[in-house]
Amino acid sequence: MSVHLVGGGLAPEHHASVYGAFFAETAARATASGRTDPRIAIIAVRAGDGAEHAAVLRTALEVTGAIESVVTVLTPGERATNLAVADVDGILIGGGVTPAYLAAVVPIAGEIRRQVSAGIPYLGFSAGAMIAAERAIVGGWRIGGVEVSPQDASEDLDEITIEQGIGLLDVTVDVHAAQWGTLSRLISATEAGLIEGGLAIDENTALIVGEGALGVVGAGSVWRVSQAEGGVLVSTFGA
Repeated sequence: MSVHLVGGGLAPEHHASVYGAFFAETAARATASGRTDPRIAIIAVRAGDGAEHAAVLRTALEVTGAIESVVTVLTPGERATNLAVADVDGILIGGGVTPAYLAAVVPIAGEIRRQVSAGIPYLGFSAGAMIAAERAIVGGWRIGGVEVSPQDASEDLDEITIEQGIGLLDVTVDVHAAQWGTLSRLISATEAGLIEGGLAIDENTALIVGEGALGVVGAGSVWRVSQAEGGVLVSTFGA
C-alpha cells in the first residue's frame, strides 16, 4: 500500500513531482485490471465550489497522464457511501474544511482502509491528508485559551481539537506548515500531550508512506515533531 499526503498548494509547476508517484501506482493497478486509463475516485466536500475543486485536482493529476475520474461532490453535512470508491485504482480526497471532510468520510473509513490494505493507493490533499491519521488534528488555534497558531487556519474551532481519523497511518498530520504557520500547532499539541507527535507538510509537497522508507517529493519540506525530555524535538526532511 501507499499513502500520499499533500500539504496543500496547487502550483502547476510542481504537479508532476507531487502527483507523479500516485499516478504511476494507479496506472499500474489499471493495467492489471485491464483498463487503459486509471479510474480514480475524487471526493470533494465543499460549500458551493466542490465541482470546481474536484476539477482542479483532476487537472493536477492529468499533468502526468490521462485518467478516468469518479467524482463525488458533497456539501458539509452530507455523507459519502461506498459507491464513491467502488471499483477504482486510486482514491483522492480533497481539501477544504477538515471537520466537514472527516464527518463525510467516516462512514466509508472501513472500506477505504480495506482498499488501501489491498494495494489501492490513497492521496489526501490538505484536509484529506489530515484526516488520514488515526488521531487527526481537525482545527483550533489555542490551548487553554492561549494562542499557539494563526486563527486563520483554525477551521472555525477555538481549542485545538483531536478526533479519530480514518486510520491509514499512526502519526498525526498537519498541512500548509510553512505557509500558514501550522507547525506551531503541531508543536504545541505535542508539548501539551494531546498527541505523541506528528508530521507537518509544506504546500506543493507530498509525503509518501509505503512499505519502505518515507519519501518526500515536491517543493518544500516535511517537519517531524516528537516528544523529548523537557519539551519537543523538531527536525525536517525534504525531497
